[in-house]
Amino acid sequence: MAHVHLPATTHIGLVGLKVADVERSLAFYRDLLGLREVAREGRTAWLAARETGPLLIALTEWPNARPKPRGTTGLYHVAIRLPNRLALARLFQRLAEHNWPFHGFSDHKVSEAIYLPDPDENGLELYCDRPREEWPWQNGQIAMRTDPLDVESLLREAARDPSPWQGIHPDADVGHIHVHVADLQEAEGFYWGTLGLDVMQRDYPGALFFAAGGYHHHVGTNIWAGSGAPPPPPNAVGLHFFTLVVPDKELIEAIAKQAAMTGHLHHRGADGVWAEDGSGNMVRIAPDDVWEPRPMAAELA
Repeated sequence: MAHVHLPATTHIGLVGLKVADVERSLAFYRDLLGLREVAREGRTAWLAARETGPLLIALTEWPNARPKPRGTTGLYHVAIRLPNRLALARLFQRLAEHNWPFHGFSDHKVSEAIYLPDPDENGLELYCDRPREEWPWQNGQIAMRTDPLDVESLLREAARDPSPWQGIHPDADVGHIHVHVADLQEAEGFYWGTLGLDVMQRDYPGALFFAAGGYHHHVGTNIWAGSGAPPPPPNAVGLHFFTLVVPDKELIEAIAKQAAMTGHLHHRGADGVWAEDGSGNMVRIAPDDVWEPRPMAAELA
C-alpha cells in the first residue's frame, strides 16, 4: 500500500483526559484557565475556548482513578496554543497571580512555551508560535531548541492590556500532543508509516516530532520515561485519547486499512477510526472537529 500523505489542513482536535475528580479539574480548566464548559454528560465535562466550539478537551472522571505511575508511557503534555503573544502573556499572568505551580519556561525558537501540571499532574503546555518565516531549519528538518524563556518580557507584554479577564482567548486550540512511548522506531512506524505524519525533527535527544503541512509538530513522542516503558494501568489518570483531524474521508479510509494491516486498528465507529500506537496511546482519526458529547467513562478498553 502506498504511503499516506496528509494535507496541510490536518490538525489536532479533541483530547480526552482521565481525571480523578471532574469538579476539581473544572476548577482549574474552566475557572482558572478560562475554558468554557459547553456540555456535561455523566462524569464527562466538555470544554471549548468559546461557547460555539469546537470542543478541545473532554474531562472524564475515571472509576477508581489512581496517579499515573512513573516510568510508564502515556501523556507527556497537552499543548494549548494561543493565537498571539499577548494572549499567552495574559494567561501566564493570571496563573502567576493565583500562585499556580509551573514546571518550566522555554523558548523553542519556533514558539514560546510555559509548562505546568493540572490537578492530576497531567502535563500541560501553553504556547504561542513565532511566525513561520522565523522558524529555524537545519538539513531539511525543523531545528527546535530548548532555551530559557524571557519571562519578564512576557509579563511586560501582559501589562499592555489592563482590561478585565474574560477567559482564555476564543481562538485558542490544541496545537499539539506529546506522549511517552516505549520505542522511537516503533513510534515512527505508527505515526509516519500508518498515520502519514511527516518526521519533522529526529535529532532532539530521545524524541521524535511529527506533523503535517510543514508545522513544527502535531505529535511529539519521547522515550524519557525509559526505553521499553510499559503502558500505565487502565485506571491511571492521563491520556484517554487524542484526535487527529484529517479532512479527507478517502485518506481516513486508507489510514484505517493501513492500521488494520499493521495491527494498530482498535475499532471503527460513527465517531471515526480509532488506532493505538505500540505504547498504548489511543488516536481517533476523524474528518472534522464535530463531536457529539456523550458519556465516556465506560470506555475502559
